[in-house]
Amino acid sequence: MDTHTNRNDWDEEEAMIARAKTDLLFFEPIYNKYYEVIFRYIHRKTDDEDLAADLTSKVFMNAMHSLDKFEFRGVPFGAWLYRIATNETNRHFRDNKRRLLSLEDQKVSLVMTCSELDEVDMEQKQRVLAELISELEDEEIRILELKFFETKNFKEIAFILDKKESAVKMKMYRSLDKLKRRYEKMNKGNND
Repeated sequence: MDTHTNRNDWDEEEAMIARAKTDLLFFEPIYNKYYEVIFRYIHRKTDDEDLAADLTSKVFMNAMHSLDKFEFRGVPFGAWLYRIATNETNRHFRDNKRRLLSLEDQKVSLVMTCSELDEVDMEQKQRVLAELISELEDEEIRILELKFFETKNFKEIAFILDKKESAVKMKMYRSLDKLKRRYEKMNKGNND
């Protein structure tokens, strides 16, 4: 569900969740509605189709088993699934001692969204931005990913990452500012 959902969509989703809580056979429409977006989210993080399918299955199994605990708190049900997906993916990377985000696969998308950077040729911009992003903390990368790749609003990002909305906003703007300052410093060094 996108961030511009109207009240009727929320009511319909609430009814779907209520039915699924009483009988898990009604979970199928929820699964069908969210499977693809959750799979893509995980696949982007793992760059492995089989692993993404496995983790996505775990996400929906966890959601089914915990469905009775879900409560609407001003964010769509999809945000709850993203939170579970984030936790499953983090757990996988932690258990396998790998970095959370494949920067090589993400750099083109991030370059396209970082319009604050000066106009330079795309290949150079990609190379420089990938280098700069690799210096960010994992949490900074997760926030940028949810904001720009998943187009989540700050309230949803805060819910997914279990943070305060104000903290998410501040961290995102600081991360973008950090990227911009590092870029300018790097660019100045190349022009000297």
